Amino acid sequence: MADRRLQVFYTVAKQLSFTKAAECLCMTQPAVTFQVKQLEAQLNISLFERTPSKIILTPAGELAMQYAERILNLTTEMETRLVEMSDHANGTLMIGASTTIADYMLPQMLGVFKSRFPQVQVRLSVANSQTIENRIIDHSLDVGLVESPSHHPSLVSQVFYQDELVVICAANHVWAAYGNIHPEQLINEPFIGREPGSGTREVVDQYLREHGAQPELLDVVMELGSPEAIKGAVEAGLGISVVSKATVIKERELGKLMAIPLNPPLRRDLTLVYTQEKFRSRLLQSFIDLIADTPQP
Repeated sequence: MADRRLQVFYTVAKQLSFTKAAECLCMTQPAVTFQVKQLEAQLNISLFERTPSKIILTPAGELAMQYAERILNLTTEMETRLVEMSDHANGTLMIGASTTIADYMLPQMLGVFKSRFPQVQVRLSVANSQTIENRIIDHSLDVGLVESPSHHPSLVSQVFYQDELVVICAANHVWAAYGNIHPEQLINEPFIGREPGSGTREVVDQYLREHGAQPELLDVVMELGSPEAIKGAVEAGLGISVVSKATVIKERELGKLMAIPLNPPLRRDLTLVYTQEKFRSRLLQSFIDLIADTPQP
């Protein structure tokens, strides 16, 4: 089994930040620092150059990172191949999903997957798209489902769903009777948005720029970390927002929120992401195939 200190070092090396590595590994920053210092003491060489504002890899650290990646990949492959020698598909699948996908799309997919592989333990981590991608890169997740195209060259992106985003407002808002909303109209209303790093926020900002409405001009009154929180604020009359149409089905049926199409329409590809170099077990490949074959609603 790979030394835990090696995984911690590799995560710090990828993130070039002890703080970000601690978040990815669900550890405290002092614990991460201690693990790296222990590894440096064992190897009797410095792996990082530390300054007040940043850290960088030393030449020894660069070499150690290359070997660490190979060791971690081989360890995962060995463990998986040994599991696959048994007669039953079992083991653990580490899945990451951005908030919208985890809350509104993934539960049904996981139900199908568990019915096919009842012995498999599924562990789901929910975070924004950027965090999910970082955790796949540092090998703490096997696969991710995110709301924006991947920005990492080491990740494979595979579209599995096309999602429409709509404007939502309270039922008594003046826009409730509108048939559609143009991008420039969003500038004139109090806006409730997602947090930085959110795939939804990235897609909305890009859409506005492409249609002549700068996102910096939005009257952002709140930045919230989940669709549920945004829907609650919009329903309370605190502003309007842009969310996935799939997240407001219940509220539309109950008459609590109005969902208005954008003109031109705003659609995005939801993507499955995993590392190119990572060994793909039959279990992981089965999950990838399941997601890819899921029909559009």
